[in-house]
Amino acid sequence: MTDVADLTAGLDLPEEQRPPTGLLSAATAELDLKPALEAVLMVVDEPATEEALAKVLERPRRAVGKALRELSDDYTREGRGFDLRLVAGGWRFYTRPDFAPAVEKFVLDGQHARLTQAALETLAVVAYRQPVSRSRVSAVRGVNCDGVMRTLLQRGLVVEGGTEPETGAILYRTTNYFLERMGLRSLDELPELAPFLPEADAVEAESQEGLPSFDPDAPDEPSTIANTET
Repeated sequence: MTDVADLTAGLDLPEEQRPPTGLLSAATAELDLKPALEAVLMVVDEPATEEALAKVLERPRRAVGKALRELSDDYTREGRGFDLRLVAGGWRFYTRPDFAPAVEKFVLDGQHARLTQAALETLAVVAYRQPVSRSRVSAVRGVNCDGVMRTLLQRGLVVEGGTEPETGAILYRTTNYFLERMGLRSLDELPELAPFLPEADAVEAESQEGLPSFDPDAPDEPSTIANTET
């Protein structure tokens, strides 16, 4: 059970200034669950799991899950401008799609931070083929993807996920941030792709020669710049 003394132990406070143990437990026990959940979710920077919320608030996970779903239903019924969603295994506040134009105008203020078509296509290949090497992504797309992959890495949408046993090439996979941005609970919710791109396997199979392993810190070589997307 967590208490204030545990949380302040790393602050190097004098003994006489440290709060008594058990104070946080007594305080959380008196909090209404729903308002407490709202307060915590207001400050999270990524979806919070029911287990984590239950531990922080010292309540049963079943009660926390029930309260979260009731809050989500309440916001929908009341027509609030925000929503509480279960995404990427956790709960977080989101603005409703109906108000996207107003939010986009406020956040971007004339700036464009959207991914390019090349980046979206590369991200789709990684999402459906993961874990996948850069050379295989390039084979499917038919173009060198060094610059695009660097962009996706910097945006936190993909991450290195080991190496290919046969070649030692770096493998890439999508992140929880990708699920969050796409509004998916898991990769199982990705739509079926085969009916739309039946030739993808054939294109990849025809490419027998891989490209050099991608190093995000290495400078671009002059000979490949002309054929590299950004």
